Amino acid sequence: MSTDILPIATPRETRRAMWRLLAQRPGRLTLTVFVLLTAACCGLAAPAILGIMVNIAASGGDVMSLLWLAIALLVAGGLGALLGILGQNLLARICEEALAGLREEVFAAAVRKPLNHLEKAGIGDVVARVSGDVEAVSEAISGVLPAFTSAAFTIAVTLLGLGVIDWRFAVAVLIAAPLQVFTLRWFLKRTAPIYRTVRITEANRTEQIIETVHGSPSVLALGLGSRHADLVAAASRENIGHALKGVNYLTRFYNRLNLAELIGLSAVLVVGFWLHAEGTVTIGAATAAALYFYRLFDPIGLVLGQFDELQKAAAGLGRMFGLTMSAKPETVAASAPAGTTGAGTFRGTDAGIDAGIVLEDVTFAYPGQRPALNAVSLTVKPGERVAIVGTSGAGKTTLAKVIMGLEHPHSGTAWVGGLDSAAAAPAELHERISMVSQEVHVFSGTLAEDLLLAKPGASAEELSCVLKAVGATWVVALDDGLETSVGAGGHQLTPEQAQQLALARLMLKDPPIAVLDEATAEAGTGSATMLDQAAEAALTGRTSVVIAHRLSQAASADTVVVMEQGRIVESGSHQELLAAEGRYAHLWEAWNSSLSRS
Repeated sequence: MSTDILPIATPRETRRAMWRLLAQRPGRLTLTVFVLLTAACCGLAAPAILGIMVNIAASGGDVMSLLWLAIALLVAGGLGALLGILGQNLLARICEEALAGLREEVFAAAVRKPLNHLEKAGIGDVVARVSGDVEAVSEAISGVLPAFTSAAFTIAVTLLGLGVIDWRFAVAVLIAAPLQVFTLRWFLKRTAPIYRTVRITEANRTEQIIETVHGSPSVLALGLGSRHADLVAAASRENIGHALKGVNYLTRFYNRLNLAELIGLSAVLVVGFWLHAEGTVTIGAATAAALYFYRLFDPIGLVLGQFDELQKAAAGLGRMFGLTMSAKPETVAASAPAGTTGAGTFRGTDAGIDAGIVLEDVTFAYPGQRPALNAVSLTVKPGERVAIVGTSGAGKTTLAKVIMGLEHPHSGTAWVGGLDSAAAAPAELHERISMVSQEVHVFSGTLAEDLLLAKPGASAEELSCVLKAVGATWVVALDDGLETSVGAGGHQLTPEQAQQLALARLMLKDPPIAVLDEATAEAGTGSATMLDQAAEAALTGRTSVVIAHRLSQAASADTVVVMEQGRIVESGSHQELLAAEGRYAHLWEAWNSSLSRS
């Protein structure tokens, strides 16, 4: 399982990015703050009114005055509640809209990431960032952040009210503050890394589940179900173990907060008794002060207690912002003077150069392994078809990835359509080149929608034309034709039909350069000729590199390149290499012998 996870933003970067996200709605944010402050002020009226009522009752005052004060108490309480709900809803709406936009940015950033980065990180890390992390943030936004913000305003306004009664009440309340601050700092210091680890282990668990489900046919066929169930269980136990550590700290955190509340309330009552005994404040004012502090129990507990949920959300935000902040903006590749081959991303403007491929001493190695490509030089002229052949592990697929810009050479340069594939903007590079691999994907939706991914504005006639060109005659037999649902939950295409669909998408996109990485390797003997014809139609008129699984594909190529241990050992036409009686001739003889035996 991969441990090379995608970037995670630091807490400071997360706070800055979140503020920039919310600041995009300044008017609504200002209105929300005003509503929440007004709600907090209405809540401040209740203890003050109760204090006045205590004074009236103690002095034997007018009953009607008490009645009017009771009505005022109800009005203030009701208005405060309504404004509080309104303010919380406004804040939740602002944050949810910001989160929706952030989720789209995260997905877009993941799509723009180089494929090799995503493969190293594992699909579970990406899925967790656009699902589990978003869910954690969404729960905080809808249920925690509005209440947290409202409670924070209530605390600030209430402390102000205590100071208005007598500054010594505010000092008494603050006696509990050192214990609360110490408790909070203790809690945050120990739980912040725990929650970050929880998010990471959840991604690892997701990765393990996805791998098991995706490979379920092989898992079941080999009888490895119990082993993979144990792997999922182990990943789950690791995640749960870290989560339980957080719960343990949370329990101890609340115990310390309860002690702080006891200390604070005792201090307020002592100060109230002392000030009343001196005649400085009335019994009603002392009662109001005690009620003010009692009223702080819930908001202080909420503010301090919800740091737990906010930390979880912050961990999720850090992972989401880490992905968006690490995504490099796609810029148009800077051009260099025509014919340059040094620094710069554009090689020249000779006739047809935008449809050619030039590899210059390309070397590439996967971490901890011998070079998969070793000083490979290759030129594919515009319109030429080159077949790459060799045994498994010869470096054929790695060569295709370097040409596509999915892997970057450690030395040397790969020029594709005049662009340096390692330095060019992915969008610009992929306007010139497309690849169909051995493992193609059928997207969920209608057959037409699957095709339109390659060319959104294509007409129904164009879709039918490319399907006919690749020999997909099976489409006419579908009940709903192009509107038939395919992919997960829809009509299941055979591997051969899926390959035809991928080749049809290639024709629709119509790039000047194409790479087929064993795109017809899964075809059975009966379907091989059909898929070879489909590939021939898709590649007609294009510069193409074909990673050949069957040597019949090599025989029809303009040039055949033979690779061994990351090097090119032979190159020439099919007939030239057969006449040379070298490595290719031996491969051709062995392949024909296998056909005759089958």
